[in-house]
Amino acid sequence: MNYLAHLYLSGDNPEVMIGNFIADHVIGKHYDGYSKDIIKGVELHRDIDAFTDSHPIVEIGKQRLRPEYHKYTPVIVDIFYDHFLAANWKDYSKIPLREYSDYCYKIVMNDVAILPEGIRKMMPYMIEYDWLYNYSNLDGIEKVMKGMSRRAKFKSNMELSINDLKKDYDLYAAEFKEFFPEIMAFTKAKLDEGSQQIN
Repeated sequence: MNYLAHLYLSGDNPEVMIGNFIADHVIGKHYDGYSKDIIKGVELHRDIDAFTDSHPIVEIGKQRLRPEYHKYTPVIVDIFYDHFLAANWKDYSKIPLREYSDYCYKIVMNDVAILPEGIRKMMPYMIEYDWLYNYSNLDGIEKVMKGMSRRAKFKSNMELSINDLKKDYDLYAAEFKEFFPEIMAFTKAKLDEGSQQIN
């Protein structure tokens, strides 16, 4: 799961959404200065990643890509899945994607002081190029892949993965459609469990 899916799967608590959004930039349990709900979001992000990385449906898509993209394969599949969430947004939310994307940018920037440095540096680019909304179209995905490829520490060829998405589009779409209700149920249970513990 990439940024859009992580935000969506956080539910409607802004602080959980922020925690989920920044989690890749939070090292271990260095939670100083974060609220309980932000910590809950960080831990939810890690649970989502573990669930996704070990899921047999997701693994099918990875197998198609792994010979070409090696260790970058999970990142590519995560971005593919954000595309299918955005492209089929009306199936998952009554709030228009345009409105939801703008809301997400706003809540993250409202708490800019607590954001890890990497996120603070990234946000102007995310907003300027409207990543969350543009996941919905293939041109947007291609731009994301090119950007990821430029920032990769090693040669990744991720900029070429748009061709794999186009070639096997229906396969990835079907896998996403089967997988996503499972991750939705999983995260809802995690969020409900956390609420019961707080209460």
